[in-house]
Amino acid sequence: MPERNPYTSLAGKMIVTKEGKRMGFVKDLTFETGSGEVINIIVKDSTLYTKNLNLEKTNSNEMLIPYNSIIAVGDFIVVSEEDLI
Repeated sequence: MPERNPYTSLAGKMIVTKEGKRMGFVKDLTFETGSGEVINIIVKDSTLYTKNLNLEKTNSNEMLIPYNSIIAVGDFIVVSEEDLI
């Protein structure tokens, strides 16, 4: 069974690529309402690097990072840049 991380342990964490590029911080998560599966991370304080990626955005123009691009969760949330492009 995969390890579960409660939302409170993810909110506010810095998001970085595995290459160490900063992307911003976790603002919120989006879920599939039927299954409860996490779909995206909503990014707050997006960096210029993140803004230059062709990422999906919310209606209020906030960047979305696909949850399946996460490699590790610890002091930071580490994402695979290859899964973003």
